[in-house]
This record gives sequence, C-alpha cells and structure tokens, in this order.
Amino acid sequence: MAWSRYHHFAICKEAPFDDEPQAVRNRELCDYNVKVTYETARLGTAGRPVRVYADGIYDVFHQGHARQLMQAKNVFPNVYLIVGVCNDDLTHSKKGRTVMNETERYEGVRHCRYVDEVVRDAPWEVDDAYILKHKIDFIAHDDLPYGSDDCNDIYAKWKARGMFVATERTEGVSTSDIVARIVRDYDIYVRRNLQRGYSAKDLNISYLSEKKIRLQNKMHELKDKSKKVMNSLGERKVDLITKWEDKSREFIENFLLLFGRERLTNIWNESKGRILNALSPPSSPMREGSPTSSNGDLFDSFEDNLSPPRKSARLESLSPQSSSSLSGRYSSVNEYSDEEEIAAN
Repeated sequence: MAWSRYHHFAICKEAPFDDEPQAVRNRELCDYNVKVTYETARLGTAGRPVRVYADGIYDVFHQGHARQLMQAKNVFPNVYLIVGVCNDDLTHSKKGRTVMNETERYEGVRHCRYVDEVVRDAPWEVDDAYILKHKIDFIAHDDLPYGSDDCNDIYAKWKARGMFVATERTEGVSTSDIVARIVRDYDIYVRRNLQRGYSAKDLNISYLSEKKIRLQNKMHELKDKSKKVMNSLGERKVDLITKWEDKSREFIENFLLLFGRERLTNIWNESKGRILNALSPPSSPMREGSPTSSNGDLFDSFEDNLSPPRKSARLESLSPQSSSSLSGRYSSVNEYSDEEEIAAN
C-alpha cells in the first residue's frame, strides 16, 4: 500500500534526491536482507520493488538518455529506479567540459518520468559500500566495456556477480553529436540568438561580427518576405505581369503620338544648324570674293564648299583680246592667283 501511494506521487512530481525524506523512507522500507536474483526479478516474484541503479553524466538531456532510463525502468516488472549523476569536478576531470552545470543536469534527470530517485555527486565507479548504502540490486548500463585508468571495464565486477543488466544505446544521438551540430552550424545559431535578443558579449563575438550578422539577418528577412509576397500572389502574378506590359506599351505609344516622326523631323531641321555651331567653332573670316556656304541646308552644300570654284566660267566671259593675253599668262603660271585676277579686271 505504501509503495502504491509513492508510485502515484512519483508520477505526479519530480523524483526526490537520495537525501530527501521521501527517498530515505523508501530506502528504509526495503528489506535488503531478502536477496533478489535475476530470475526472481524477471518473474516479478522478488516480494519487493527491485532497486536498479543507472549512472551517467546526462549533459544536454535528450531522447537517448530518456530511452536508456526507460529501458532500465522496464527491465523487470517492478523496478525502483535510482539514477546517479556525477558532479562537475569529477566529470571535467574524466570526460571534459560539459554544456550544462551539475545543478542543471540533476534537475534534468529528476524530471524524467521513469526516475524514482536521484543521487547527486555520484562516483565514477561504484564500490560495495555504495551498493550497500543505496541498497542496489542491479546496475543498468549499455553492454560495451567502459574503461577507466585502473581497468578496461568498470562494470566487469558486477557482470561477474550477476548484478548487471544491459540497456541499448540509441544510435545517431548523443551529447557529443548535439555539440558537433552546434559547432558545424555555428553561424546559423549565432544569427538565431542575436535575433532573439542576445548581445555580442553574451555570444562572445566582436562588435563588427555582430553588425555583420545582424545585416545578414535583415537580408534574410527581406528575402523571406519577398518570397511570401510572391507566393501569396499565386496565379495573379501572370495577370500583374501582363498588365505591366500593357501599360508600358501604352506609355510608349502615347509618347510617339506626342512626339511623332514628323514633329521630331521638324525639330531636327530647325536645330541642326545650332547643333553644328555648338559642336564646331566658326572658321576664320573669309576673304572678299571667297565662296561661302549657303545659310539653307548645311548638309547639302557641305561637299561643294570643300572644293575651289571652277575658273573656266570666268575665262569664257572675257573678251577675245583678254583671253589671248590671259592664256599666255596662265601658260607660264602653274597656280591660280586671286591678286592677278583682280589686277586683270
């Protein structure tokens, strides 16, 4: 009756520590003089709860830990499960630094539904005195050899005595695996925690790194919002693109109507003279009688202005006497001179 009342209590509340009154009472109620064999424990004929002990570090308590404790709780029909958790000093000296401190690890284990009692400051290797103090019938652990400085398997003695029950490890999950994931995805978790309000000091990163990561967060937020907007549009995306194309085509057509081909041609004809004057400075003053370009179409007369005027037309207009005298003069002169022409006239 007392056991059934405690069993209900354990399910509804966290497991007590070994020095708390409820744990002390349950230990006193156990008649340890009645030895429990593996066979009687398996058949459920021991006459009292079988006290099974499991120990470990239980850092970053995860489903692998919970599954191991569940197996230890169900290894026999009527089990009182005691779990020993090593403190920080011992753990750091044997296995290295933990993520959670000892208090956090104690609390994580005692809130597991399969645990009936928690022993703080548990030893790395249990001895006969420890077994007697806690009235332990069996030790539960995975069957792989667990070495130490003094021996290859710290559970070998209990295996030889028939006081060992094996549990199975959960493949693919361990505290080391979880830490490895965090290290591998370090940048992702830093951005995540900065977004949740942690400071650069909390995360042990520099000021510049913090600003860089916050900028990356903003860019990711903008990208996600853009995706959500486009996804929310759905089939309307095609309609919006079509409407945009129609509006752009309408704008171009209106522009051409306002500044059509004829209008643009007139503007060009009116302003091309000013454009040429702006691009090319005026030439030096021309001598009197020199050919000049027309003020009309500069493009049409440009080629004619490059060549000198023809002399034959002026020679034909002279009298016969002048022609003969000039012909003699030009026969001795290879180049035409404007000064001589003026003197002849």
